[in-house]
Amino acid sequence: MLAFIGRRLISSIIVLIGATFIVYMLLSYSIDPLEDLRTSTSPNKEALIEARVRALNLDTPPAIRYLLWLRGASGCVVGVCDLGTSWITNQPVTAMLSTALPSTLQLVLASTVLAIGLGVVVGISSALRQYTGFDYGVTLMSFVLYSLPSFWVAVLLKTWGAIGFNDFLRDPTFSVPVIIGASLVSGAVWSALVAGDARRRTITFASAALATGAAMAYLSSSAWLLDPSLGPVVIGVLGAAIAYGVSVVTAGTRNRRALFSALTMVVLGVVLYVPLQYVFAGASTPLILGLAVLTVAAGLLVGWLFGGPDRALSMRAAAITGIGVGALLFVDRVMGAWQVYSNSSRINNRPIATIGSQTPGLKGDYWVSTLDTFTHLLLPTIALILISFAAYTRYSRSSLLEVMNQDYIRTARAKGLPERVVIVRHAFRNALIPLATVVPLDIAALFGGAIITERIFAWSGMGTMFLTALRASDANPVMGYFIVAGSLLVLANIVVDFVYAALDPRIRVNA
Repeated sequence: MLAFIGRRLISSIIVLIGATFIVYMLLSYSIDPLEDLRTSTSPNKEALIEARVRALNLDTPPAIRYLLWLRGASGCVVGVCDLGTSWITNQPVTAMLSTALPSTLQLVLASTVLAIGLGVVVGISSALRQYTGFDYGVTLMSFVLYSLPSFWVAVLLKTWGAIGFNDFLRDPTFSVPVIIGASLVSGAVWSALVAGDARRRTITFASAALATGAAMAYLSSSAWLLDPSLGPVVIGVLGAAIAYGVSVVTAGTRNRRALFSALTMVVLGVVLYVPLQYVFAGASTPLILGLAVLTVAAGLLVGWLFGGPDRALSMRAAAITGIGVGALLFVDRVMGAWQVYSNSSRINNRPIATIGSQTPGLKGDYWVSTLDTFTHLLLPTIALILISFAAYTRYSRSSLLEVMNQDYIRTARAKGLPERVVIVRHAFRNALIPLATVVPLDIAALFGGAIITERIFAWSGMGTMFLTALRASDANPVMGYFIVAGSLLVLANIVVDFVYAALDPRIRVNA
């Protein structure tokens, strides 16, 4: 194992050195840091040019300059990192990266996790319903979303998702034609998802349409959007749905212990709803993370206490359900800050932001700042999800269809295994192997910044730093950007090998 890791690290360092050398040489011959001075009419033009040449070592051959840069960059291995200084801002590149990288991480983390999760779930559902109306609809939607230009999607989101919705909040009521149209669309979607015979489709269509219409009528009459909340009743209902879904997928419908352990976590969440409001009063990020860890520990304990021949299934179902219920409690508390946030003088009842990562001068507690972060993340996250979601849907669908036609799947069915076991334990795990190649590389690439999305939403991340430096012919920030993106990509390749070994026992990383 250690020998394998050592070989991969050495080869990755060699690749990274070669790549940085090529990029540095291309920058040296393609950009001109003296361009603005050459066209200057300043009387001391020559002196300014000479000073910049000395400051940037432009009278030194590019290969020598690269070696000087590499000497400083190699110090990053021992924690003494020197990637040069930006001559535009006179800031060390490491300081610029320390500001841009967390901003990009904040932007791409949620979008990547959601895109992968939704894409895999929808893709697998589409594969299991091959050649049905749902499958054709998902295929059409995936191709449409994949072909959409990201800048066009971002502009539409700003126009309708922010400006349009903020205008709608002045009088958040739905007209009767809108309610009817939305109910019919909801009914059609749910009937396609559930599938079955004509009678089952009709019942699903009617139930979904009536539920959607009733919900929209309630939202319109109660002005819920002006002061939203979930409350213990809604949390209990949604939590029960999560518990049932998790237990069915992870343990099956016959494992009552797993279902009861998951429902126990829902009951605990509802019972602790009021006491947690006092705990949330002094909330902070460490406190929320600590509560999350306690929730997982409580779920594992509940599943273990229920016992049974396979305690691991009960523990898993309870822990996952606890995370879901905890997320609902967190969202409910964030919703509680909506009215205070929206009525703030800085927001002026237009809560959905279109630019930046935070509202300047906004004052408030942890929940107000969390809600402000969410409203700024909403639109760029949706823009990134829509593009990535389509690709992951197609990957997961094609991968599962290929696996379902394998001999070992037919053998598992011939042995009499339940279909849930065949899909979850045999097909799904092997269907993830092709995704293991794509996902780590996509995540690493996203840390380089979503340049177009960041530009449209004025997000000061890695992409914006790269674009600004390239336009200003500032080589050091560009190299800083590349060293981060390149390092993450070579590390992602190493991670892929370990993911392969985890998914397929036949693969050995020390081979």
